[in-house]
Amino acid sequence: MKDKWYAAGLAFECTQCGNCCSGAPGYVWLTKEEIRRIAKHLGNKEAWLGKEHLRRVGLKYSLTELPDGDCVFLRRDGNKAYCGIYEVRPLQCRTWPFWTANLKSESGWNYAVETCPGVNRGKRYDFVAIEALRLKKSWD
Repeated sequence: MKDKWYAAGLAFECTQCGNCCSGAPGYVWLTKEEIRRIAKHLGNKEAWLGKEHLRRVGLKYSLTELPDGDCVFLRRDGNKAYCGIYEVRPLQCRTWPFWTANLKSESGWNYAVETCPGVNRGKRYDFVAIEALRLKKSWD
């Protein structure tokens, strides 16, 4: 529906700051298929992740965080940060910042701007591309 506040599109370009992968406690939700892909990528023959990478939250699974709030897979190299499992990163990570919570209102988007220097700069995404990312259920 084109009456959404972001109908004219939005810009985003990752600056490799690592802010989306660190900070306050949170969750990176994983499907069982994503867990298997990450485990295979890491060379785990059992096709599952151990407690150093995965935690159970109720009936769901989330990536583990380090004591400082960093994602267990966040790597830093000088002023740049990157994902240690980028090729198989979860859908939640792949679709940042085009999450429904960020797109509910312009103020929600502006909140993302406060923590992510890549929001509102770089590549422009049109409405159709934004909606495709927002509604994506699988990264295949």
